[in-house]
Amino acid sequence: MRPAVKPKKALGQHFLTDLSIAQRIADTLSDYVGVPVVEVGPGMGVLTRPLLESGHDVTVAEIDSESVDYLTRNFPELAGKDRIMHADFLKMDLDKLFPDSDRICVIGNYPYNISSQIFFHVLDYRDKVICCSGMLQREVAERLAAKPGSKARGILSVLLQVWYDVEYLFTVDENVFCPPPKVKSGVIKMTRNSVTDPGCDWNTLRTVVKTAFGQRRKMMRSSLKPLVGPSGLPPEAESLLVMRPEQLTVTQFIELTNMITASRSATANKEQ
Repeated sequence: MRPAVKPKKALGQHFLTDLSIAQRIADTLSDYVGVPVVEVGPGMGVLTRPLLESGHDVTVAEIDSESVDYLTRNFPELAGKDRIMHADFLKMDLDKLFPDSDRICVIGNYPYNISSQIFFHVLDYRDKVICCSGMLQREVAERLAAKPGSKARGILSVLLQVWYDVEYLFTVDENVFCPPPKVKSGVIKMTRNSVTDPGCDWNTLRTVVKTAFGQRRKMMRSSLKPLVGPSGLPPEAESLLVMRPEQLTVTQFIELTNMITASRSATANKEQ
């Protein structure tokens, strides 16, 4: 049966058709009724409906004009409150959208082609987004939740896990979508932890993590060489420098970041 909204390949649209799975995804926010929720890419509202029925205060962000028209016709409770945003989530200022709330949740059946960008955007609002859950390509979902030592571990694994507890919840088969994707999907849940200060400069930490995983097959000594000043790193760094990036914990990345910051500062002082 042809869906009411034509799926658009350029937007990475694969509409979920299994209502029970939609309910399970909506249930990931069961502890946050009363907290404003942003749903990313609602499409035809298969996830929107159980969120509303569970009592959530929902605002949807949809870039596809055809989907916006469908949602406006079929969700008057949202349209009447201007809760259907014809907008690109990646360009949305969540502080301006929710000026009266210091806590929000983000959820969605995320477009696979921009899912990593979505989570980087959530990171920018880490002091506001207390829970982020939803469905994305299984390999990406596994990467976000990957623990130290896992080959799936990557840049987002480390950066998200500084601020969030990330859980991989369950896998979704291809046959419950229209059109079916070529890969399986995975559902995750990220819950804000108690960290308010990572214990190092955040921007430097991002640089260290991205640089390390940019050459993930090399030991940290080689990949981080461009970031280390002529003063070098202290002896206690040696045990970390012989590791590969996927082996390091968040705490160890923070330790290395502080050592690199100190090295660069010592070099700068000598040059003055």
